[in-house]
Amino acid sequence: MANKIYYLASCDTCRKIIKSLPKTANLEYHDIRQNPISESELDEIYQLSGTYEALFSKKAQLYKSMDLKNKSLTEADFKKYLLEHYTFLSRPVFIIDGKIYIGNSQKNIADVIKVLS
Repeated sequence: MANKIYYLASCDTCRKIIKSLPKTANLEYHDIRQNPISESELDEIYQLSGTYEALFSKKAQLYKSMDLKNKSLTEADFKKYLLEHYTFLSRPVFIIDGKIYIGNSQKNIADVIKVLS
């Protein structure tokens, strides 16, 4: 599996993170709005993350507008929502040397930069 980043080109945070990556970073870039994640790609990411919930962004505006926080969601629900709309993916998601890094926490991004350097 190639080293890859799943991101949203229109997301300021994603753009800032991509700019901060080492110039030598050899990543395949996957804009999830232009090219939605397929079920097989989601399944590959799931194998690394262990849960669909770990990939799911509870900060998404749709999460609030659909009142999902007041529903008890199953893994099947998380998978369904992740496939239905790109905004539910916690971004960015890096897959580097078979290891997954989910989200934009400072520690996560520092780990990604360290691994790519």
